[in-house]
Amino acid sequence: MKIIAGSLSGLGRGMLAAGLAAATLGLAACGSEAEAPAEAVAGQVPGLTITNARLVLAPVAGNPAAVYFDIAYEGEQGLTIRKADVEGAGMTMMHDYGEYDFKVQMMEALPVALTKGAKIEFKPGGLHVMAMEPAATLKPGDKVKVTLTMSGGTTQVFEADVRAAGEER
Repeated sequence: MKIIAGSLSGLGRGMLAAGLAAATLGLAACGSEAEAPAEAVAGQVPGLTITNARLVLAPVAGNPAAVYFDIAYEGEQGLTIRKADVEGAGMTMMHDYGEYDFKVQMMEALPVALTKGAKIEFKPGGLHVMAMEPAATLKPGDKVKVTLTMSGGTTQVFEADVRAAGEER
């Protein structure tokens, strides 16, 4: 009896595995085209719009540059911007201003949450991106690629106009 029960449980496991595989294939085939998610475009987050993007060079060559831009988000799913990268920069950090030790000072920013209807300005004196060790080849009038990475790994890629230190920020 013991041998037969062991054989049946092995046979039962095989049948169970085959049944699960068939059910999985059946479920995959059930989805209609209307239910399929919209085709994602590489480097673009649906509903996220970036405008007024600019990288302002420092007055002293080699000092950090700052990136400013405006975000509007109309997507259905909440997102969080967890980091920013600037092409040609040695290192990039999101910064904001806050009070510490009774002084207002620049510090690394926390992740930036986006919900439907959000409008956020990365601007002088507020939230911004610092591009440390910017490429020496960057000149006013150029364009530089900026990539925002969301929690979950999706990215938004956009170009920022390169401006001289004295130009409008």
